[in-house]
Amino acid sequence: MSSLKELRARISSVKSTQRITSAMKMVAAAKLRKAQEMAEAARPYAERIERMLGSLAAGASSSGAPPMLSGTGKEDTHLLVVVTSDRGLCGGFNGSIVRSVRKEIFDLRAAGKTVKLIVVGRKGVGLLRREFNDAIVEVYEELAKPVPTFEGAATVSNKITSMFEAGEFDVCTVYYNKFVSALTQVVTPLQLIPFAVPESEDDESAATGASAVYEFEPEEEKILAALLPKNLSTQVFRSMLESFASEQGARMTAMDNATRNAGDMINKLSITYNRSRQAQITKELIEIISGAEAL
Repeated sequence: MSSLKELRARISSVKSTQRITSAMKMVAAAKLRKAQEMAEAARPYAERIERMLGSLAAGASSSGAPPMLSGTGKEDTHLLVVVTSDRGLCGGFNGSIVRSVRKEIFDLRAAGKTVKLIVVGRKGVGLLRREFNDAIVEVYEELAKPVPTFEGAATVSNKITSMFEAGEFDVCTVYYNKFVSALTQVVTPLQLIPFAVPESEDDESAATGASAVYEFEPEEEKILAALLPKNLSTQVFRSMLESFASEQGARMTAMDNATRNAGDMINKLSITYNRSRQAQITKELIEIISGAEAL
């Protein structure tokens, strides 16, 4: 059994840890509100530009379609953009997305495909470099410090565009944690190149079977050529915002659980300390009484 001095030191240590985790929980909660507002504000624009590009793509001719829409005609090389965090202490936030990406890499390689990685976030680099160091072509750190910016997303999208124009990959997919709530984050893959036409349609059009007919000036192909790179930056920015909000939610939840666990540990250690102290006092009393009777 541990001595009273060791128990007091351990209780003091756990209390210090509890104060730290409680403070980190409050900081994450404060950041979460702003991050959630940013992520939710970006969703309508990102969804609308996808729908608009889908409408344009439906009317564009296959022969004159921009490369980002039509692709290279092959699926031999896949570029995976993995959005993770720069800081830890956020529960299974990074582990869940790395597991999904690892499974995808194994599946693609089993099918004879070549895989390349662009990793956003220091934690993702550390986890993926152990197994797939040869596949990592670019690393971006501190892009979300203090919050994600469109300029940071443009840096990533420009790298993707330059690699595509150089013929270094055929399909590009971004993996990120979509924010649902502070307790729930969903690993989401989103194909960026070639542009995947959204499956969802306007509810009213789907119900009536009617759709509007538009005339474009200039032609659909020219509009697509101008908007597809903008959509790429928009979707990368959206994934970074969703990931940032998910990170804060995961960290707040993890620190809340850590604070609760520290409280439970303090209670158990306090009970053990009181019992040990009572046993020691009882032992000393017995020794005193035994000594008195011997006299």
